[in-house]
Amino acid sequence: MAGFICFIVGAVLTLLFWAIIISAIMSWLFAFDVINYRNRFVAQVAGFLDQVTGPLLAPLRRVIPPLGGIDVTPIIVLLVLRGAQLYLLPPFCRLLYDVLPF
Repeated sequence: MAGFICFIVGAVLTLLFWAIIISAIMSWLFAFDVINYRNRFVAQVAGFLDQVTGPLLAPLRRVIPPLGGIDVTPIIVLLVLRGAQLYLLPPFCRLLYDVLPF
């Protein structure tokens, strides 16, 4: 059971990591008019990614202003996610293995 919980937490962190990267790339593609919102599929994907990544990025966007027109909050969130995955998840999993009897 502990292994499954650790797997799910790690997978969610990895999915969030990739969602932020894809969202940032799509924002660049929108800015340079490579793709546009008129395409229904693209608009749905962009809307979904905004809903998933928005709650993670919004608190930092209130604190950190764009630097020279570039939003650095995705980079900070990516660093925090990777740090959590590399440094917080393994001790959490070891604790779960010790606490859960099965």
